[in-house]
Amino acid sequence: MTPAAPPPLLSVEHVGVEFPVRSSVVGRSSGTVRAVDDVSFTVADGETVGIVGESGCGKTTLSRCIVRLLKPQRGVITFHGRDITKLSDRALRPIRRQMQMVFQNPYASLNPHRRVGVIIAGALPKRIGSGREADDRVAGLLEKVGLKPEMADRFPAEFSGGQRQRIGIARALAAEPKLIVLDEPVSALDVSVQAQVVNLLGELQEELGLAYVFVAHDLSVVRHVSDRIAVMYLGRFVEMAPADLLYADPRHWYTRGLLDAVPTPTLKARRSSSRGILKGEAGTVLDAPSGCAFRNRCPGATEICTTTVPPLVEEPDGRAVACHHPLGASAS
Repeated sequence: MTPAAPPPLLSVEHVGVEFPVRSSVVGRSSGTVRAVDDVSFTVADGETVGIVGESGCGKTTLSRCIVRLLKPQRGVITFHGRDITKLSDRALRPIRRQMQMVFQNPYASLNPHRRVGVIIAGALPKRIGSGREADDRVAGLLEKVGLKPEMADRFPAEFSGGQRQRIGIARALAAEPKLIVLDEPVSALDVSVQAQVVNLLGELQEELGLAYVFVAHDLSVVRHVSDRIAVMYLGRFVEMAPADLLYADPRHWYTRGLLDAVPTPTLKARRSSSRGILKGEAGTVLDAPSGCAFRNRCPGATEICTTTVPPLVEEPDGRAVACHHPLGASAS
């Protein structure tokens, strides 16, 4: 008998997040908008799930929900077998040590008035205490992320953007987490520095067995670190697949358009046949069209796309696609 698969480290089931829409005149609520709409996925121990989409699609809102910086109005979030959806802040404290977050802006995410060593030491488990043991742990964490131990005495303003993001990663590691949610961790960095930070994250994952949720707007950034990738458009997942499969054979028109924008020589033929799919702006969830939210930009849209939201349908090859007319459907 084949042993049962272990339960996922993180499970997100049908999560929805709504925000009130305020009137610009009197400031009263005139309704709500769904920033995240019926999103489901899992993350296994040691796995990286990439979440990709244009600005305003709900990626950051979803990432903040995962670590419960935001509370979803619908759905269930389970971490390490425990439902954390409605836990109080007090009950969440020990759990949050196991699920850390690295933020997009390395300039705003570090307290400018505290030395780096104090920032990192503040995230250490209580059992480590203070004094020499804490100093040694901070020094080891700085070395682990490619910085010198003596840098613990400096302030964040004395570091470059890439170095500050390494400090943010060290602070996350100090809590000894099982899962790290990375919200656009390299988008504010130069391209050469981006590669260094992405490589560092891969090395740390291999060494420590970490699981990642890696949020980005660029498919090329997550390609080499993600086991699976979810493509998000205006609050919903439109495609989710193993990374290699998604790159080799995208089924959703939006995924194809994102790949079309990746400046990779191997995608030359694909770009010539699919150029222009992403003409126009994505818009926001405030002005999303009826039916399929992508239909106004999709060359394959038909009448059904204007009236019916396509469900996310699982396929035999391990992917899921939300499209009435998926690419390659006639050939499959």
